[in-house]
Amino acid sequence: MKRNPMLVVLLLLMSSLLSTMTSAQLSNNDMQDLFSDEPQFLPVDDAFQFDFAQTGDKLVVQFDIADGYYLYKKQFKVVTKNATLGEPTFPPAQQIEDEFFGISDVFFDRVAFTYPIESSIKDGVVKLRYQGCASAGLCYPPTTKVIYLNAVGETDNTISAPLSAPATSQPETAPVVSQQFDLADKLQQESLPITLALFLLLGVGLAFTPCVFPMYPIVSGIVIGQGKEIKASRAFSLSFVYVQGMAITYSLLGLVVASAGVQFQAALQHPAILITFIVLFVALAAAMFGAYEIQLPGKWQEKLTGVSNAQQRGSLTGVFVMGVLSGLIASPCTTAPLTGILLFIAQSGDLLLGFLALYALSLGMGIPLIIFAMTGGKLLPKAGNWMNVVKTTFGFMLLSVAIIFVERLWNSEYTWLLWSGLGLATFGYFQVINQSSASSFWKGVRSIVIFLGLFGSAMLGYQTIFNDVQTNTNTSVQYKQRAVSHPEFLVVKNLQDFQQKLADANAQGKSVMVDLYADWCVACKEFEKYTFPDPAVIDALSNTVWMQIDLTDNTPTNLAFQESFNILGLPTILLFDAQGTELSQARVTGFMRAEPFAQHVRAALNKG
Repeated sequence: MKRNPMLVVLLLLMSSLLSTMTSAQLSNNDMQDLFSDEPQFLPVDDAFQFDFAQTGDKLVVQFDIADGYYLYKKQFKVVTKNATLGEPTFPPAQQIEDEFFGISDVFFDRVAFTYPIESSIKDGVVKLRYQGCASAGLCYPPTTKVIYLNAVGETDNTISAPLSAPATSQPETAPVVSQQFDLADKLQQESLPITLALFLLLGVGLAFTPCVFPMYPIVSGIVIGQGKEIKASRAFSLSFVYVQGMAITYSLLGLVVASAGVQFQAALQHPAILITFIVLFVALAAAMFGAYEIQLPGKWQEKLTGVSNAQQRGSLTGVFVMGVLSGLIASPCTTAPLTGILLFIAQSGDLLLGFLALYALSLGMGIPLIIFAMTGGKLLPKAGNWMNVVKTTFGFMLLSVAIIFVERLWNSEYTWLLWSGLGLATFGYFQVINQSSASSFWKGVRSIVIFLGLFGSAMLGYQTIFNDVQTNTNTSVQYKQRAVSHPEFLVVKNLQDFQQKLADANAQGKSVMVDLYADWCVACKEFEKYTFPDPAVIDALSNTVWMQIDLTDNTPTNLAFQESFNILGLPTILLFDAQGTELSQARVTGFMRAEPFAQHVRAALNKG
């Protein structure tokens, strides 16, 4: 069948615009939903019911283990004060193979074992550390129980401390494990090939998130910008080199972020940087529209032309540079898979494994880009008058990238009007071109595609304006009530101020949530607008003090706070129990919708 140039360009443009416009409705939490299936797990104290008894010079420890759960034999550790214990006597264990520790000795149903007390004076203390998992796939963080001993040689008393006794139960962390911590654990436990394969797959999933959407119009522009029909091998070479530039840069930037912390992310998301990118892409688009020519001085052009004629590989270098710039575009994104790798790098210091994992993640992100570019290349017709249309089309694509940066800078529903305007301008341009062509079957097909594009763009703008009017008339009172219904945030000024406010909250028997916020963080604003006002979230945090610290500026005070809690990116939500201990495994990184966030908080704070 003869290929129709105009229709091919229209289809490529619509796919690019649809991908970029859809990105505004995606979030990191959507990405997490692709890789998580969360059953209802028991709190750690319900899964492993603890009891102990001291009889003379023997300490007997017992756990009643819920069905579907087990404890690791090798994870039982003790630390003593004013006491000395011998080696414990364990009953026979069962062997299993799981994803966290490989082949391990574990206990099901019930386990009781005995420590010989070699010495103990008054106020002897034993801290027993243990860890278990659920067969359904959740591994609890290590938990510690405190046991107070009688002095050996005193009257033979049997003492027992039920699990419910608050004085003897000190969990190190909450039973809820955020995805980024689970991924960091997999990096530590899995073999290198499995780890790299895992993050390659995660990268493929990330290719359909807002981090990567700006690259689709860029990489398609590289291919169609060749101005001639290209072979599949050439399309593959161009897109592969582009992806290598993006992947290597992304990986190196990830190592910098893990070392430097959130201040690097903040720099790339600073309004001045975003405005620079916006101006750059608008200027490039204007050049594509023929407003002016971007070219080097004549002498430079002559030299470069000579080099280009002698060495045709120069274009690949340019494509690689564009990939490097795309790595800069993607680097500010904070997602659970990325944060998991950064967390591992920061904690372990294994930069080589961290780099390889980041590279695998980035390469996975690039696979759909390569497929997209190769498909577009195969569909392209031979050189002809359509090349002028391609140049203008590329200009519209560059404008779509600029709008994405505007969304990072201006988090408002009115950015949809920009998309609407871009769609109307784009399809209006194609309508003018189509009208000048001869009547044919394909002209009718193009007319239908253009009509759908114009109608969809117009409806997008209408819906944006209509929804805003509706909100400010019929439902404004309800919205305002909902928007101000959550508790007011206590503003945290610095680390010392936070510690004082935390102590005050704990004195009232309340837990604490700390929202780490920045003006440049779009997802932080989404938390404020969509998640925090939700009644389910408010109910889950009913006995919790809400605090917020503004990390917009890289001041020494803010950096000290970030370093104190090892903050890798924003948004980050910290949770502290009523005793002032951070529930670090329940830390939230990246946007979460109201319902899953409420469930997460309830589980972390053991509210059922």
